[in-house]
Amino acid sequence: MNIALYGTGRAAGALAIALTSAGHTVVALDGRSPAAVEALADLIDLGEGEPDLRIIAVSDDAIEQVATKLAATGPQIDTVHVSGAVSIDALEALSSATVQVGSFHPLQTLPDARSGAERLPGAWIGITADEPLRQRLIDLATSIGCHTFDVDDAAKPLYHAAAAATANFTLAVLDLAKGLFEAAGIPFDTARPLLEATVANAFELGPRGALTGPIARGDVDTVTRQVAAVRHALGERSGDFESLAALTARMAGTDDRFTEALG
Repeated sequence: MNIALYGTGRAAGALAIALTSAGHTVVALDGRSPAAVEALADLIDLGEGEPDLRIIAVSDDAIEQVATKLAATGPQIDTVHVSGAVSIDALEALSSATVQVGSFHPLQTLPDARSGAERLPGAWIGITADEPLRQRLIDLATSIGCHTFDVDDAAKPLYHAAAAATANFTLAVLDLAKGLFEAAGIPFDTARPLLEATVANAFELGPRGALTGPIARGDVDTVTRQVAAVRHALGERSGDFESLAALTARMAGTDDRFTEALG
């Protein structure tokens, strides 16, 4: 497939590398910064030909503005954006009786172009589009080793909240854990096998079924000692630990036992 790509950030770079590696051709590359366009062009082999699909990979707030610009200046071709949160209505300026619009959201963390491209195979891509564009996007995702699922346009904010909770909230909790390990004089790396096993269990048993530890057991004395130690080690940040402990207790159904310990 011949692709016209608008955008030069991490998602654009990861997709550009993955698509060209899979045998597709980026025949047009554009973005706000000429220097960034040139840098991304150096990572791939730009080809020639007429594009079959346009991918807009820019920040959420810029999608509608870019679509309006391209409607006036670019070829009239099927177009998708890669946002998980933004409605495909943001591409309305490009939509017509002969041009379809949609979205193609990789449910994967893409920290930079090269490592992002390496992480795409095996990941899932959320697709919002009507036929026949939907099938074309499924085929495109499959060609780079990804799985697909449909995302109702109205559900996108909720879907994206779920993705953010999975990726970003997890990192916030791990940052807290890292601080606690370091305060105890223990390297954070020692937690890796525990974390990997916990994640595996969550997907095998479900998060609630995978829950272990003193809160799940209702061990009030242990949790009380933990809270005191965290308050001493982290000061004001101990509130984060206590809030997460209270959330865990509600999840475990033991919150009635921890009213005093977790305030």
